[in-house]
Amino acid sequence: MTRVHDRGGWPGSGPIDKSEHDLSWWEKRTDAIASLLMSPEKRVMRVDELRRAIEDMEPARYEQSRYYAKWLHAIETIMAEKGVLTREEIDRKVRELSARR
Repeated sequence: MTRVHDRGGWPGSGPIDKSEHDLSWWEKRTDAIASLLMSPEKRVMRVDELRRAIEDMEPARYEQSRYYAKWLHAIETIMAEKGVLTREEIDRKVRELSARR
């Protein structure tokens, strides 16, 4: 079954943007958090879990999300699945941080 992340050979899909850009502070932080969670010292999650959580995203959300937004979604999903954080804790913190802006 072809899913939204399977891009190779889709007719009319056009070229994939491979241009480089400077990472924003939140992209750097997301990368650092993922690296820490996957580090040999922590091993809270594995790269295959990150990939699975990204590939399981709703197609519309996947299409609208940038690269590190997909990572952030996956980290949140995995932390909730493993009981490291509850979905409520994650949502509360997101609301708190959003209110600061």
